[in-house]
Amino acid sequence: MSTLAVEELDDRVVVTLRRPRARNAINAAMIAELHDVCASLEERPRLLLITGDGGTFAAGADIGELRERGREQALQGINSRLFDRVAKLPMPTVAAVDGYALGGGAELAYACDVRLATPTAVFGNPEPGLGILAAAGACWRLRELVGASIAKQVLLAGTRLDADAALRFGLVAEVVPAGELLKRAHTLLDRMARSGSLALRLTKLVADGGGHPLTDDLAQAILFESEEKRVRMDAFLAGGRS
Repeated sequence: MSTLAVEELDDRVVVTLRRPRARNAINAAMIAELHDVCASLEERPRLLLITGDGGTFAAGADIGELRERGREQALQGINSRLFDRVAKLPMPTVAAVDGYALGGGAELAYACDVRLATPTAVFGNPEPGLGILAAAGACWRLRELVGASIAKQVLLAGTRLDADAALRFGLVAEVVPAGELLKRAHTLLDRMARSGSLALRLTKLVADGGGHPLTDDLAQAILFESEEKRVRMDAFLAGGRS
């Protein structure tokens, strides 16, 4: 891969965005390579960690490429289809954000289930200043994450959320020193990995669907019949830890 570094482990995949000369801006090659990662995780579900190289998560989409896109490319949803695919991956996803996460970079982070940040992290969507809108999920996903008022300040007024603001508004789960970011992200993934894999998948599916008593019951019915549930509960009753 030319724009990503991908590390595959037994229970997780670690993806590092790596376009140092462009501050990890998301271009067509990176989109194609991220689709390949998604395909692999759909075929063999595992946890996903996404981070950026060189003190930047992703400073936006590639403006040179955006400049040449027209109506037909917009209707293809080139970025939005990818980010939606990331959001719908079977297992939980974590974005470890150091430095700028702007434009498409911010939208990629928004598409992940959990975000961690360093003190230098900055989230923003400056698209209207370029004569376009944040059409790859920010206009609705950010509102779900931080509320309508804050989302409109980011989307309409160009407000950028630094790490403290992102933590205060619930956009990130934790702010940690840059040197500890990946270690803390892996600790979070370790905690997730200790849960039942099918339970994680169905919990994410139900939570992302907005929740409904019937959906909850159906998902629980599947889990109640699983061998993993019996093994884990037997261990708990025997004095072990689930």
